[in-house]
Amino acid sequence: MSSTTQVARASTPRTPGRRTAARAGQRIAPYLFVAPFAVLFLVFLVAPILLALGTSLFARKSAGGLGFGGSTQTVFAGLSNYTTALTNSDFVAGFGRVLLYGVVQVPVMLALALALALVFDSAAVRFRKFFQAAVFVPYAVPGVIAALLWGFLYQPGVSPFVGVLADLGIDADFLAPGTVLWSLANIALWSNTGINMIILFAALQAVPTEVGEAARMDGASELRIALSVKLPLIAPALLLTTLSSVIGTLQLFSEPNVLRNVTSNITSDYTPNMAIYSASSEGQDPNLAAAMAVLLGAVTLVLSLVLMRVSNRRNGAVS
Repeated sequence: MSSTTQVARASTPRTPGRRTAARAGQRIAPYLFVAPFAVLFLVFLVAPILLALGTSLFARKSAGGLGFGGSTQTVFAGLSNYTTALTNSDFVAGFGRVLLYGVVQVPVMLALALALALVFDSAAVRFRKFFQAAVFVPYAVPGVIAALLWGFLYQPGVSPFVGVLADLGIDADFLAPGTVLWSLANIALWSNTGINMIILFAALQAVPTEVGEAARMDGASELRIALSVKLPLIAPALLLTTLSSVIGTLQLFSEPNVLRNVTSNITSDYTPNMAIYSASSEGQDPNLAAAMAVLLGAVTLVLSLVLMRVSNRRNGAVS
């Protein structure tokens, strides 16, 4: 084939059909890239929510005489499962526990993570990578293993901590009714401070060094730079860690469920998630469990929206 023919073919304009196909491909391409996420989102998030909502509106009734023998049938119950859940004092008390737990544990954990991130961000720390890894390692330990470890350290008969405190004349009972909640908070503090520190440290690394140098030239101290310059610039990372910590608090399950085998001061409905599990597995009432799960999701959504609204208002006031 001659070069003249190749040039002629290359210079030949595209037909309208080809242009239409190319434009259609350009319009479809973004949807093809988004499709995997959309499918996973619908299957693993939207579908379970709709299933829980539908299940919560029904109830199982025995078709036998006095409930002995016979078959069971599923009937429409309306909002009766929600009424039963909201009038369940143990389920409502579980919300009170996790909210009290979160009010204390989340600020302490985030303050500790922020302090560590600021320290590691400074140039005064030697062996920074080693200490960062040491702080992060507890997060790599599964929650069940962490609860078993701390359960051993809390038990009066085998705990070295309890023995040392007893030698000092201090009668410590980490699993007592008034302290077991804070023992759970200590496990979460030990496990989750590292990952929050990493997130905040990564945000601090993105802060331009010129900003801190300009503040130093104006006579600002390192503490003032940290609080007045760096902290406002990493507000999105702080919001992310706060939201994830609040959601994790409301979903508290593994740690108290493991310690339940160590102490009788943790009941089967100690937290909302434990109450949901107890209703579905031990109580054999998946409809009531679905209603409890919907209520827990609603509370989580409301708290998340409130935190985001407060954060947006503060950012708007600062700007």
